[in-house]
Amino acid sequence: MTTPQPGRPGDAAGDGTGAAPDRSGAGGGASGGGRTEVTVSRRSRWVDAAALFSFVLLGFWVTARFWTDPDAGVRDNRSDQALFEWMMAHGARVVTDFAYPFASDRMNVPDGVNLMANTSVLSVSLPIAPVTVLFGPRTAFLVFLTGGMIATAAAWYLVLSRVLVGSRGPAWLGAGFCAFAPAMVSHANAHPNIVSQFVVPLIVWRTLRLPDGGRWLRNGVLLGLVVVWQAFVNLEILLMTAIGLGVVVAALALGRPDLRRRARPFAAGLGVAAVVAGALLAYPLYVQFFGPGAYEGLSRLIRGYRTDLASFTAFARESVAGDPRLTRHLVKNPTEENGFFGWPLVVLVGALVWWLRRSPAVLGLAAVGLLFGVLSLGREIQFEGRATGVPAPWAALENLPILHSVVPTRWALAITPVVGVLLALGAERARRLAREHPSARPQIRFATATVLTMALLPAFPTPLPSVRLDPVPEFVTSGAWRPYVTGGRSVVSLPQPDTDYADPLRWSAATGLDMPLARGYFLGPDTRPGASEGPIALFTAPPRPTSSFFTTIRRTGAVPPITPQARAAAVDDLRYWRAGVVVLGPHEHAEALRRGMTELTGLKPTYTGGVWLWDVRPLTR
Repeated sequence: MTTPQPGRPGDAAGDGTGAAPDRSGAGGGASGGGRTEVTVSRRSRWVDAAALFSFVLLGFWVTARFWTDPDAGVRDNRSDQALFEWMMAHGARVVTDFAYPFASDRMNVPDGVNLMANTSVLSVSLPIAPVTVLFGPRTAFLVFLTGGMIATAAAWYLVLSRVLVGSRGPAWLGAGFCAFAPAMVSHANAHPNIVSQFVVPLIVWRTLRLPDGGRWLRNGVLLGLVVVWQAFVNLEILLMTAIGLGVVVAALALGRPDLRRRARPFAAGLGVAAVVAGALLAYPLYVQFFGPGAYEGLSRLIRGYRTDLASFTAFARESVAGDPRLTRHLVKNPTEENGFFGWPLVVLVGALVWWLRRSPAVLGLAAVGLLFGVLSLGREIQFEGRATGVPAPWAALENLPILHSVVPTRWALAITPVVGVLLALGAERARRLAREHPSARPQIRFATATVLTMALLPAFPTPLPSVRLDPVPEFVTSGAWRPYVTGGRSVVSLPQPDTDYADPLRWSAATGLDMPLARGYFLGPDTRPGASEGPIALFTAPPRPTSSFFTTIRRTGAVPPITPQARAAAVDDLRYWRAGVVVLGPHEHAEALRRGMTELTGLKPTYTGGVWLWDVRPLTR
């Protein structure tokens, strides 16, 4: 018989009955002799292998179109794919050339980019540098994206089956939802740093281990290390994890007197974790917040991205029951469908919370879900695509330090693991009922399977849509650009890269970042004199006259009037960018862009290697 131990993480997350989770792995005890133990162990290993294999299948199912077509890219977010391919190349450059990891001069010449203030994903780009070097940044990006979802499911399965629940089946259910829920599939549109949440369950695990007596130092060190690991994957997810865990731990402390008695080792371990993480992150965070290229929060426009109240009960476009025609008005873009659970699942989660309400852990999880849901509504509640005029709590918080860098709708993303854990706990409770009532076992199992199918099948993911990407021009792959960038010069692309056009980042990534770019697609401070919101983040460098000139052509297809002042400004800007060559690749407005550059500089272009190029070195000496 298993005896509950005060403060054990699995018991803390139980159903409130006081019974510790079954850790035998197959629902039976280990008292049946050596042969039974061996049989149970073998069966458990096969169950684990089957669970992991199912996660692999799901990961490749979601990203199948990218793997089967070498020229395919993420249809709904080409710019972020280009950015993360560039980041993969940067990680490889850190490993092979010992480049400085926290900033780079290979984009936004001459100012460079503060990579700590961007999504540098060093926790991933450094370990998979061999993949980047051997197979290229596109393959590394796909490994990151697909492997991130698979690893997230595997990590949640490990923690749920060994720590929080104790049973393989319920753990598989919860882990699968945590990794492949509608919100996660939405962010799989080129947000690998967000879908790669495999460190989050490890943080949960190590936090719940802090009360273990006599191991506060070891537990604190381990927690500090996994916090640092997550910090170099995504700080936004780390912040949400910390807040969510704080609420759950508070609920456990209020509902479990035995845990309150273990507060001293918990506090000691937490202090050790803070010291370890603080020491290792002190310099990187200094670079992020105070180094060159640091900024002070996101613009008010981006901080206005909120979750539509109606989206919680709607179905995501990349799910079995989804229809983008019906939900397009509920979300800013396809990568931010952070709610979209659907009515059946919302009803089921509410029923689970009521059913398991005796458990302090369940009440804590419910509080976290409610808190994050309310925060995600932004400064004003929106319903069915229309502002209601009703203010929301985020209005009082959005300008606070740290929080002014959070996109409010992403608070709803943090509800996904809450729902996943609740599903696992509910399935485990149903499994126990079936075991305790043999005569009703078939009915209980049938009811459980029916309810779960009705709630989860409509949200089952469909493969992400793809688009054919323009190939990297031969001018880039052949290295023909190299003579133009000697002496610290840069390549200026037409149009210049930003949120709508980031192909030059893919070109640079294909060269291992040897090809330096003027401007780029990144987050950097608005340094314009008199900027209305101060040094907030822009999604590229502050505009210059010539960059604005070509942005107008890209958006309208028309060449603005060219004045002597515009020509003089163009020379000044090219000198500022240390331009050696201006390059125009495939573009729908290529003719207008080519005419604009020619008339602006008086230089005639040459077509070579799939691009038009202007040798501007005579103008920038």
